[in-house]
Amino acid sequence: MIGVFDSGIGGLTVMRELLRELPEFGFVYLGDTARTPYGSKSPETVRRYAREDAQFLLDRGARLIVVACNTASAIAADDLRRTFPQIPIIEVVTPAIDDAIVATTTGRIGVIGTRATIASGVYEREITQRLPKAVVTGAACPLLVPLVEEGWLDTPETVSIIRTYLQPLHAAGVDTLILGCTHYPLLEAMIVQEMGERVTVVNPARAVATTVRERLER
Repeated sequence: MIGVFDSGIGGLTVMRELLRELPEFGFVYLGDTARTPYGSKSPETVRRYAREDAQFLLDRGARLIVVACNTASAIAADDLRRTFPQIPIIEVVTPAIDDAIVATTTGRIGVIGTRATIASGVYEREITQRLPKAVVTGAACPLLVPLVEEGWLDTPETVSIIRTYLQPLHAAGVDTLILGCTHYPLLEAMIVQEMGERVTVVNPARAVATTVRERLER
């Protein structure tokens, strides 16, 4: 049994890819809509929520946990591994970074995410450790998770907000953009259109599904 949790419905983008990649496995999913969003919470609160979410999944038979929330991945993954050392914990940050490093040709990589994810600096830190000459530009997009949770996926207001949030990435000349929140693939078509065909957009959901498959095969 594979357990998956997110702060809300965004993790269902990961679930969709996991079901495609691993149809032979059973899953249990927790969308913590009662306490969404995680991106505006303190690090201590996010770590506590993540431990409670993981325990919820373990109590229901999970033997591998996917943290399908970028905020929890950035802030709480190490804490989860210390708390549950016997359980494989797969987060969404590292697989997306792997794909971005392969995709970039200029080393200019953009990341959009919640305030907490961007403030953690995890993407810049991990990318520059592996690609020292990389220039990483992060942009917090606090309105996107509430818009997704409310189902505002294709409205003029959402398009306008996305366009505003992406302006710093255009200015930085990124050639690769990481969707640093699992809610954002639900807005992927609009983001791809706004960034243009020269920019590779990395969907963390697909990257995670591949990583889980590889982990299980090993």
